[in-house]
Amino acid sequence: MVNEIFEHTKEHMNKSLEALKRDFASLRTGKVTTNIVDNIKVDYYGTPTPLNQVGSVIATDATTISITPWEKNLLSDIERAIQEANIGVNPNNDGDFIKLFFPPMTSEQRQEIVKQAKAMAENARVAIRNIRKDANNKIKKLEKDKEISEDESKRAHDEIQKITDDHIGMVDELFKAKEADILKV
Repeated sequence: MVNEIFEHTKEHMNKSLEALKRDFASLRTGKVTTNIVDNIKVDYYGTPTPLNQVGSVIATDATTISITPWEKNLLSDIERAIQEANIGVNPNNDGDFIKLFFPPMTSEQRQEIVKQAKAMAENARVAIRNIRKDANNKIKKLEKDKEISEDESKRAHDEIQKITDDHIGMVDELFKAKEADILKV
C-alpha cells in the first residue's frame, strides 16, 4: 500500500517536471525555435486549432520563423491569431506564407524572460509540494486506520520527503540550465 503511494507520488511529480519543460520550451532564448508559436490557436472553421496543425511551421534561421498554411484562405486567420497572441513580433504576410522576424533580444528582455522562467519553476515547486502533502495525508490516514505502524509511517514520510527533495532539485537544475540559455548572447 505504501509503495503504491510512493509510485503515485513519483509519477505525479514527474508529470510536473514534464509540464515545466513544456513551459520552458515556449520561452524565447537567443535562438528562435518554433516552440514560441506552440500555444497559438487559429480559428479553423470555428474550432480553435493549434497553429502547427493548420500549416507548416519552420525556423528558417536564428531570427526567423516561416509559416506556410495548408489552405491559402487561412493566411488572414493565422495572421490575426499571431497578433492576438502578442509574442513580440508582427507577422509579415506575402500572400503565400507568413514570416515572423524576431529582433535580437535586449538585456532587459532577457531579464524579463528569466523572471518568467523563475515564476514557472516556482509553480512547479508548489505543484510538487502539493503532491507531497497529498501523499503525506494518505500515509497519515493509513496510520490512523491502523493499517501501518507509527514507525512505518515515519519511514514513509521520510521517503516521500526524499522523493520531493529529488524532484525540487531537478526543477532547480532545469531552471539554472534555462536561465543560462536565456542569458547567453
